Amino acid sequence: MSLTTASKNSLSFDIKSTLLPLESVIIRSKNLDQVINDLQSRFSKHPDFFDNDPVLLDLTHTGGEEGSEIFDLAELYQVLKKYKMNPVALRSNSASHQAWAELAGLFLISDSQLGPPKKIPPAKTQETINHSASAQNHELNAPQQPSNEPALALTPAPTSALIIDKPLRSGQHVYAKGRDLVVMAMVNPGAEIMADGHIHVYAPLRGKAIAGARGNQEARIYTTCLEAELLSIAGIYRTSDTPIPKEVAGKPAQVRLIDEKLVMQPN
Repeated sequence: MSLTTASKNSLSFDIKSTLLPLESVIIRSKNLDQVINDLQSRFSKHPDFFDNDPVLLDLTHTGGEEGSEIFDLAELYQVLKKYKMNPVALRSNSASHQAWAELAGLFLISDSQLGPPKKIPPAKTQETINHSASAQNHELNAPQQPSNEPALALTPAPTSALIIDKPLRSGQHVYAKGRDLVVMAMVNPGAEIMADGHIHVYAPLRGKAIAGARGNQEARIYTTCLEAELLSIAGIYRTSDTPIPKEVAGKPAQVRLIDEKLVMQPN
């Protein structure tokens, strides 16, 4: 292929549809002090839960425009940044909030924009351009995908599990962000393990185990000896105040969600 041919039949950019993770921070209270206190209570002990992740700030559940006006949006923005959340978009019925968001560089999101990502016409993608060039010049390589197929949303490649092979003492905290967690040693009382995916403990589980930390209701907790002081999947909790059923207490078991209830079954 000559340099002249390449410059005529290639572009310096591609346009492809993609699905990117975007957490929603849904504010449900009109009391900003309460919101700030709750954020501190939830995340002060888990400073690595977020890592400057992009988030959508949703204020539409605070009671409409009148309720939303109560918020000092600039102060809330700074609190979210403190806990390593990076607000990039806003949903709000407040005109003043919308004006502030535009000045701050945040996108304004409407209900109609919460659907699936827009499909880019295949005629505008690099693959289609190359396919057209192939028909005119056999020296160009034909694309693997036919040009009349729609652009596909990109799915992140699975990440290997985080493996811990030492006992976890009281006060220790481990978080497997975006993946499963495998613990090969005892999780002592007072220790806390957390994962966005599944949790596997091949030893006694006596501390706190939180699976599906970002809302994955399909996550499960497995252990060879269930004695946990707290279990949680996708925000549904069960503490030691409710005794573990005798058929699984101190035995191999799995924990999963069924109809928004934690169910413990022998393994």
